[in-house]
Amino acid sequence: MKKLLFLLLFTISSSFAQNQALAVDYLENRDYEKAVAIFEELYAQNQNNQVVFLGLIACYSELKQFDIAEKIILQKEKTNNSPYLIVERAYLWELQNQKPKAVALYQEAVNAISVNANMSYAVARAFETKGLIDWVIKSYEKGKEVNPELNIDYQIALLEGQRGNTGVMADKLLDYAFNNQWQTARVQNNLTFFMSNESNSTFSDYLRKSLLIRTQKTPNTYWNQFLSWFFVQNEQYDKAFTQEKAVYKREGESLQPILTLATLAIEANNSETVDATLNFILENTTDTDLKIKAHYFLMQQKIDNAAEIQYNEIEQELDLLLKQYGIRPTSIMLQILTARFYCFKQNNPVKAIKLLEESLKLPMTSLEKGSLKMELAECKLFAEQFDQSILLYAQVETNAKHDELAHEATFKMAKANYFKNDFEWALTQVKVLKQSPSLLIANDAIELYLTINDNTAEDSTQMALKAFSKAEFALFQNKTQDALQQFLTLLEKHKGEEIEDETLFKIAKIYESQKNYTEALNYYETILAMPESIYRDEAYYFSAEIYRIHLVQPEKAKVLYEKIVLEHQDSIYFGSAQKQYRQLRGDNI
Repeated sequence: MKKLLFLLLFTISSSFAQNQALAVDYLENRDYEKAVAIFEELYAQNQNNQVVFLGLIACYSELKQFDIAEKIILQKEKTNNSPYLIVERAYLWELQNQKPKAVALYQEAVNAISVNANMSYAVARAFETKGLIDWVIKSYEKGKEVNPELNIDYQIALLEGQRGNTGVMADKLLDYAFNNQWQTARVQNNLTFFMSNESNSTFSDYLRKSLLIRTQKTPNTYWNQFLSWFFVQNEQYDKAFTQEKAVYKREGESLQPILTLATLAIEANNSETVDATLNFILENTTDTDLKIKAHYFLMQQKIDNAAEIQYNEIEQELDLLLKQYGIRPTSIMLQILTARFYCFKQNNPVKAIKLLEESLKLPMTSLEKGSLKMELAECKLFAEQFDQSILLYAQVETNAKHDELAHEATFKMAKANYFKNDFEWALTQVKVLKQSPSLLIANDAIELYLTINDNTAEDSTQMALKAFSKAEFALFQNKTQDALQQFLTLLEKHKGEEIEDETLFKIAKIYESQKNYTEALNYYETILAMPESIYRDEAYYFSAEIYRIHLVQPEKAKVLYEKIVLEHQDSIYFGSAQKQYRQLRGDNI
C-alpha cells in the first residue's frame, strides 16, 4: 500500500512538473491563450507554487485581463503579507498607463520593508523582473537603512552598472571587495566584463584612477595587488611588476605572485618584464626550487630569442646550471629544457637521450615520469627511431589515463605514425582525439585528420601526402630551409590539388619565422584568393599580426581582424582577433 501511494504521488508530481514546463514554454513563445489554460488548472491544484502564480499573472497581464489578475493577487495577500505582492499589483496599473497609482503602490512596497529588512530581497527581485532598476535600488537601500548589517552592497553595485553609473559601480565593487576579500575574484570578473565591453576607455580610465587613489590613501597592500591585476588585464606587465615589488618589500612573505607575473609576461612575449621579474626573484630568494624555476624561465626565453651563433654559449650556461643544481628530482624541469636544447637546437639527439634516460632513474611522481618520457619520445622521433618513440608515447598514454598528458601522448603518437607514413593507424588515433577536452589538442587532431583523410580520398597512391609528411618531419627536426624547399617543390608538382592550401600555409609560416614578411604575406594572400580554403581565418589572423607587430601598419591589421570578427566567429583566433580589433578601433587602452 505504501509503495502504491508513493507511486501515485510520484506520478502526480511528475505530471504537474511536465504541465508546468509546457505552460512556461507557451508563455515564453507568447502563446498566452494556451499558457493561461494550463496555468489556471495548475493554480487550482497548488496555489503556493511561485512559478505557476507568477506565470498566471503574466498571462492575464498580456491578455489585458487586469481585473482577474488583481483579484488573484488580492486573494493571495490575505494569506501572504510579503510586500512583493504589492509590486505585482502595482505593475498592473503601470501596464494600464496609470503611473501615479503604480508609483504610490511601489513606494508602499518599499516602505513595507521597514517591518523586516530581509523582505528587501523579495521586493527587489520583483522590481528587477520588471526592469525597474531604480526601484530595485530603493528596495535594497531601504533594507540597509533598517538593518546596516544587510549584505547587499554587491547587488547595489551591479545595479548601478546596469543603469549606466559605471563609476559608482566601480567604487562600490571595490569597497565590497576590500570588506569581503574572499570575493575579490568574483568582483574582478565583473570589472573585466565592463572593461572589455565599454565602447571607449572611460571605464578603464576611471578604474585605474580609483585604484591609484586607494593605494595612495590607504596603506594596505591589498590595493597594490588589485592594481597589479588591473595592469595585467591591460598587458602593462612592467607596471604590474612595480606594484608586486611594493607588496613584497612591505610584506616580504612570498615571491610566488612575481613568478606568476613572469609567466604571464612570457606568454605576452614581454621580454623586459620577464628579465626584470626573474632576476628580482634570484636576487631575493634562497629557496632552491624557486631559483630553479626562475633560471628555467630565463633560459627558455634566452633560447627562444637566440640566434644560432649564440647556441654554444647557451649550452655552456645550461651545463653550468645542471652542475650547480645536480641531476636530482628538484631540477627535472632544467634537465628537460637542456635535453630539448641539445636535440632540437644543437642537433645532438644522442646527448639529449643520454641525459633523459639518466633522469628517468630518479624518484619522481608518475606525471613527472610521463613528462620525461614524452621528451625522450620526442628526441627518439627526432633521431628517426620511430618504433621506440611510439612505444614511449603508448606508455605515457596508458599510465596517465585520466590526465591531459594522455591525450597529448595519443596525438604525438598519431603524429609519429603519420611521419612514418602509417596513415591508416594515425587516422584511427586522431578520430578519438577530435572530442578531446583540450581545445588545442582537439583542433590539432582535426587538422591532422583532415590532412590525411582529404588527401587520401583524392589520391589513393598518397604521393602528395607522403611528400607533405616528409616536409613536415623536416620542419619537426628544425631543418627549416630543407622543409621550405620540399614544400615549394610539393606546391609546384601538386598545384590545384587538395594539398595546395595546406602547403601554402606551411610556406607562409616558414617565411614568417624567417622574418621574411613580404613573402609570408604573399602566400597568405594566395590562400585568401581561394574561396574554399579552410585556412582563410589563419591567413587573415597571421597577416593581421604581421601588419600590427612587425610592419606597424595598424589600419591594415584592423581590416583583417575585422574579417575574422565578422566572417569567422567559429575560429580559434576569434577571441584574440576581436580584442585586437577593438583596441585598434580605440575601444580600450
